[in-house]
Parts: sequence; structure tokens; C-alpha cells
Amino acid sequence: MPLGVFDSGMGGLTVVRALRSAFPRRDIFYVGDTARVPYGNKSAETVLGYSREIITFLEAKGVDRIVVACNTASAFAVEKLRSSVNVPLHGMIESGVAATLRVAGDGPVGVIGTSATIGSGAYEKALRQARPSLKVFGQATPLLVPLVEEGWVEGEVTEAVIRKYLESLLREKIKVLVLGCTHYPHLKGVLAKVLGPKVKLVDSSEACAESLRDSQGAKLEEGKLRIFLTDEPGPYQSRVESFLGAGVVSSIEKIRLP
Repeated sequence: MPLGVFDSGMGGLTVVRALRSAFPRRDIFYVGDTARVPYGNKSAETVLGYSREIITFLEAKGVDRIVVACNTASAFAVEKLRSSVNVPLHGMIESGVAATLRVAGDGPVGVIGTSATIGSGAYEKALRQARPSLKVFGQATPLLVPLVEEGWVEGEVTEAVIRKYLESLLREKIKVLVLGCTHYPHLKGVLAKVLGPKVKLVDSSEACAESLRDSQGAKLEEGKLRIFLTDEPGPYQSRVESFLGAGVVSSIEKIRLP
């Protein structure tokens, strides 16, 4: 039975890459909701509806568990849908918080994410609940998702946008930065350059894969990656191959959701 993964666009490929490393022989079915990307500027009700549609699709494909590879959907949908889904449902917030606590020390901690994720306060609440003395500062960075979707993961424009967004967090002398969006690991190089070597990056994609590695073993058969998109693939396949490697994807298919 395959592992199901979904996100609004190509950001969830960071989770797919981490999962393939953790479970190299596991089949993965990935849904990229490219027709409705990004989720970060949508209402909670809308994101909940989109998530329900994709989960229903993946369940019908016979997956045995689903990773919600989107921090916005994790914040708005996972807890509300978990009881109505027939397979285990894994979000990004819980594992990201656990990974942050392992390296945060006394902080302070910065969190970047979409406007919806930061507005939900999901990371801040969970971190402060686990460690009340921890100082946590959230910063919405909505332009980063479109930059990644366009393939602008480096260069002067991207660096200038990131520097502007991180100004307030750098003034707070953060020691850890949580990448609260699965698109953001694509920008690790620029983020590390702007932050400097003293700030640790917490990648929620890697944290999620590691938490799953702890809870289940890898399957024995050769793993395949099938990708389902809600819009025409266009340049998506070449971007997938440049990120995951040529020949990794067994198929890319356009689908229609209810």
C-alpha cells in the first residue's frame, strides 16, 4: 500500500525527498494542488475543503497513511479531519515543534510561514505550551511561495525579499529559525546566507520524515513515485527532475477533484 502525500504545489516535494530518503523502497502517491496554489492566502474553511477533497482522492487510491505536506493545511485541517479519515493522518506542526525543541535551548526562536500559518499561531502556541519560557517570534513571508513555484530559489531578488522579511527576527537575535512551510527548504541556501552560521534552521519536512521513520519500517519492494496534479503539468516535470533527480518519477497525471 502506498504512502499518500499532498501540498498546494511543489513545496511538498521537500517532504517527498525526505520520505524517499527515509523509506527508499516505499511507493509514494503525491498530489500537488497546482490549480489552487497557494493555500497560505486562503481562508481556514477553504483550506479545510481542499484538504478533504484530496484526502478522499488518496484514500480511494488505497494509501495506508497520508502526510499533509503543507503547514497551512496542517494548521487548519489535520485535527478537524483526523477522526473522519480511515488511515493515519500526519501533519507538519507536531514534528516541526518537536525538532525545534531539541535544538532551541533558551531561544529565542523565529518562525516563518504563510500568512495563514503564522496567523493561526499554531507553531507559537505549541512551542510555548511545551516550553513556556521560550520566546517565539512569528513572521509571515507570503512572497516566498510564489518565488519557489516560479523556480526563483536563488539570486538577488530572492535574497532581497528574504533579507526584508527577516529584519525583525534578526533584531530579536533569534538562535533558531523554523521553516514553517514546505516550500521554504528550497531556499535554504539563501536563508543560511542571510542568517549567518549562528542561526540553526529547522526543516519541518525532514522532521516529519524522521518522525515517520520512528513509527514504521521501510517496505521491501522497490518504491515508485506517482504525481497527480490538479492543473496541466507544464514545466512542473522538469522542476521535479531538477529537484529529485531524473528518472525518479514514474508518472505525472492531471486529475480533476470534486
